[in-house]
Amino acid sequence: MQTYLEKRQPAQKMARFYRMAVMPNLFGEWTLYREWGRIGQGGQVRMDWFADENQAVAALITLEASKRQRGYWVEPQQLAMFDLTG
Repeated sequence: MQTYLEKRQPAQKMARFYRMAVMPNLFGEWTLYREWGRIGQGGQVRMDWFADENQAVAALITLEASKRQRGYWVEPQQLAMFDLTG
């Protein structure tokens, strides 16, 4: 599971991104990978480890909801990246 959010406010010259993904690691645990920063530049990275996939996905969903409340959103053309139907 993964998500990519952006926050743009041209008047304040703000263009930020927040990327999250849940993936297994080599030790049988699950990792919530997070990266954030200015669009077009490398961002900061944080990885949180969880005992099972459900905990990691729940953390991603909670964090995504928090970011959406702070003004982050997904552009419609970005949704095509996650289309699994075709």
